[in-house]
Amino acid sequence: MTTAILSALADEQRGLIEQLKSPVKMLRAGREFWCGELYGHPVVLALSKIGKVAAATTATTLIEAFKAQRIVFTGVAGGIGPGVRVGDVVVATEFLQHDMDASPLFPRFEVPLYGRTLFPCDAHLSALLLEAAHASCTSPEGLFNVHNAEANLAVHSGPMASGDRFVSGAQESLALQSALLSQGLVPLAVEMEGAAVAQVCLDYGIAFAAVRTISDRADDQAHVDFPRFVQEVASVYALAIVNKLMQMLPKK
Repeated sequence: MTTAILSALADEQRGLIEQLKSPVKMLRAGREFWCGELYGHPVVLALSKIGKVAAATTATTLIEAFKAQRIVFTGVAGGIGPGVRVGDVVVATEFLQHDMDASPLFPRFEVPLYGRTLFPCDAHLSALLLEAAHASCTSPEGLFNVHNAEANLAVHSGPMASGDRFVSGAQESLALQSALLSQGLVPLAVEMEGAAVAQVCLDYGIAFAAVRTISDRADDQAHVDFPRFVQEVASVYALAIVNKLMQMLPKK
């Protein structure tokens, strides 16, 4: 069973290519795909690029051309849920598009002709990913505790929201949260790709799971040291979690 590891930015996947056994680079749809083996599993690594359309293109290519049977997305996100802090990790349970609005023809946030607002992640794969995150982050020997002994970082599980906009203002963030709450939606984090991949995977019947490190609180400070955070923190977390997940996956 081929597992695709997907990220938006190269730094979010730092170190994974170097760990591949028998790596082979292939070009398709204007993207690089690295095929190989990781912990005895066939894998393909890819960068989705930024935004929902780019992510959907990459996910479709992974399924159609590389026969991926499950997709795991790693990267960073802005925290908007209560108690979600910078440096925390969120494993998604489902995704919604916060910039989807076909009202009054359809309810706000509902994806037309799907009859749904929320696109679920695969329960089994997400449970393994959550276990991998906890093992990497909160165990006595875990990576996060070793390097951030006093940080008291947390692992969360819940909905995420995606949109083609980098939410980076306090007023914008509060307005978005208010609009979502009015529809009974309380996502823990906001990013730019996950909902598109979740929708593609639903269409194809492919297992999907996603984990994001919180780089900011989607407020006026969201842009501060973002590249440094991705390089020095999020990439380290992602590498540890993905490695743990791949060791946990059953071999067939």
